[in-house]
Amino acid sequence: MQALGELNYTHFMRILPDCDTEELCYQFRVGKSLCYAITITDSARYTSTLTIEQRHASAPAYLKPAMTVRLYHDARMAEVISSQNTGAFKPSYTYPNSKMRQRNEKHMVNVFLAEWLDFCLKQKPQVMTEA
Repeated sequence: MQALGELNYTHFMRILPDCDTEELCYQFRVGKSLCYAITITDSARYTSTLTIEQRHASAPAYLKPAMTVRLYHDARMAEVISSQNTGAFKPSYTYPNSKMRQRNEKHMVNVFLAEWLDFCLKQKPQVMTEA
């Protein structure tokens, strides 16, 4: 899990040139209709909190992935702290459980983040900043 967090942090540093500025939003457009936004919602000396969401006007909400990620600058790691409004993740879950989460749910959302960041880097998306 630590190596994955370090990889995600490195990818964020390549994508976001100024990740310590609060209330900054970067939009990544890939193709004609695929748009993602990374919004810096909180920034402190050692951490930054980001919201990542897919934006598409005609898609229903359940088809728009969204997650909250915390960057730990001192440890140089990134971690998904919430995904699809699920709240914080435990390191692991017993299975079966009442919310039907996988045993390694936290790891899997961080893998999804790594794949998404890798996709963005390979597509060389156009970055548009908003205030």
